Amino acid sequence: MWNQTFVTEFLLLGLSRSLKIRLLLFGLFSVTYIITLMGNAIILMLIRLDSRLHTPMYFFLSHLACVDICYTSSTVPQMLVNLHSPKQTISLVSCAIQMHVFLTLAITECILLAVMAYDRYVAICHPLHYTFLMNKRVCLKLAMASWICGLLLPVTHTVLTWRLPFCGSNVIDHFFCEMPALLKLACADTSIAEKVTSVGCIFTLLIPISFIMMTYVRILVAILKIQSAQGQHKAFSTCASHMIVVVLFYGSAIFMYMRPKSSHSPSQDKMISLFYSIVTPMFNPMIYSLRNKEVKGALVKMVGRGETE
Repeated sequence: MWNQTFVTEFLLLGLSRSLKIRLLLFGLFSVTYIITLMGNAIILMLIRLDSRLHTPMYFFLSHLACVDICYTSSTVPQMLVNLHSPKQTISLVSCAIQMHVFLTLAITECILLAVMAYDRYVAICHPLHYTFLMNKRVCLKLAMASWICGLLLPVTHTVLTWRLPFCGSNVIDHFFCEMPALLKLACADTSIAEKVTSVGCIFTLLIPISFIMMTYVRILVAILKIQSAQGQHKAFSTCASHMIVVVLFYGSAIFMYMRPKSSHSPSQDKMISLFYSIVTPMFNPMIYSLRNKEVKGALVKMVGRGETE
C-alpha cells in the first residue's frame, strides 16, 4: 500500500507556535537533555568502577540507564531541531524509524522494571538463595530477554501503522512521531491497528505492572515479618527507589495508552508524553542516587579519588 502514500514528510507542530516560547523551550529541554545524559552516564560509570556495585540490582540499573539514554535520545534531538528551525518537518522514513525506536525502548523499560522487581523479591523473600537464583547467567538472560522483547514486540505495530496510506493532512499535532498521533492522519480504517495496540498494551503495560504489584505485595508481607525496625527500614530502602520509578513511568504510560480514545486531546497527550519520555529519564538517576546509600558512597569515593589525583 506504499504506492498509495502521497505524503513524503510530516510537519510536527511541537509544543508552541510562538517563536519566543519555542526559544525558551529550546533552552529548557537542552538543559534537561544534558542532565539526563550526564546523570545516567554517571550511574553507568559508578557501577563500572565501584566493585561494591557489581551486584544483580546494579547490573539491571545499568541497563535501565542505557535504556534511558537511548530513550530520551530518540525524541529530544529531533524536538530541539524543530524548536530551533522554522521548518519543523520530518521525513516519512525518519518518522517511521523514530516511532519504532521509541516503542522498542519504551517496551524494554517496561519489562526491565518488572525484572528489577523480581530481583528485589528474590533478595528480600529468599535471601539465602539469592546468590544462586540471581547468578550472572540468570541476570544476563533476564536482561537479554528485556531487550529482545523490546525489539520484537513493536514490529507488528510499526508494520500495521506504516502500511496505512497517508494521503491527506501531513500535520502531526505532537513534538515527535508517536503512534496515536499518526493514526489520526491515516486516510483508511485504523481499527485493526488500534485493536493490536490495545492488545500490545495488555502485554507490555498491564501484565508487567500486575506482576510488579503482586511482587511487592509478597515483599511487603516478608518485610512485616522482620522483627527488627532496622531490618525493615533497610528492606524498604532497597525497594523505595524502584517503586518511585515504576509509579512515574507506568502511571503516565498507562494514562496515555489505556484511557478511552474519546478523552484524548492533543495538548494533554503532549504533556503526558513529555513526562514519560523526557522528565522520567531525567529523574531516574536522581531518584536512585539520592535514595541509595551505596550509590552516594560510590559517588563520594569517585569524587574524592578525583580530588586526590
